[in-house]
Amino acid sequence: MTVSITGEQWRDAESIWQYHQMGHELRPVDAAIGLGSHDLGVATFAAELYHAGLFPVVVFSGGNSPTTAARFPRGEAVHYREHAISLGVPDSVILVEPEAGNTGQNVTLSRSLLAGHGCRPRSVLLISKPYMERRSFATCRKVWPEVEVVCASEPLEFDDYVRSIGDEKLVVDMLVGDLQRVVEYPKHGFAVEQDVPGDVMDAYDRLIEAGFDSRLL
Repeated sequence: MTVSITGEQWRDAESIWQYHQMGHELRPVDAAIGLGSHDLGVATFAAELYHAGLFPVVVFSGGNSPTTAARFPRGEAVHYREHAISLGVPDSVILVEPEAGNTGQNVTLSRSLLAGHGCRPRSVLLISKPYMERRSFATCRKVWPEVEVVCASEPLEFDDYVRSIGDEKLVVDMLVGDLQRVVEYPKHGFAVEQDVPGDVMDAYDRLIEAGFDSRLL
């Protein structure tokens, strides 16, 4: 079913989109972690940043989920690796973590994998979907507090990302769902708390009331 999104709803969604992005300045780090998802753009951007010399080793982390099994039947990390290699990243600098089923596992299992290869980074670059930067940051600060975290995602405008996915309602639902997780996960010990501006919460409430709720917990 096609859903018509009003101008106000679009502005509300864009407000949440901007909040999810951390705005970190990219700089060289000791290692990168590409967080598995449905978005192959994570691996594309990881390849770009590797070629720019920002890190010497990258872990692609992620198993399968109901939303990615059809797209990445051999697992998110495996497909990310293959895509990065096709873009010129040497296989020798890629580690594959194929088990993680959530963001906390992405970080903790990648940390263990790096340590097993003699890499104990003081700084890491988390590469994620654009609207997952803040949640990945808050999660990493909780489960790996001593490491310096830099967040990155493909530098896409909201309109361009929606077009790349091809489903406006799904994207807005995902933005709303990730904001709920930013708010709720610290209560369960999964992440550190993040300040959420009042206008962002107002936008969130309006979108839920309007039915953008398929990705809520």
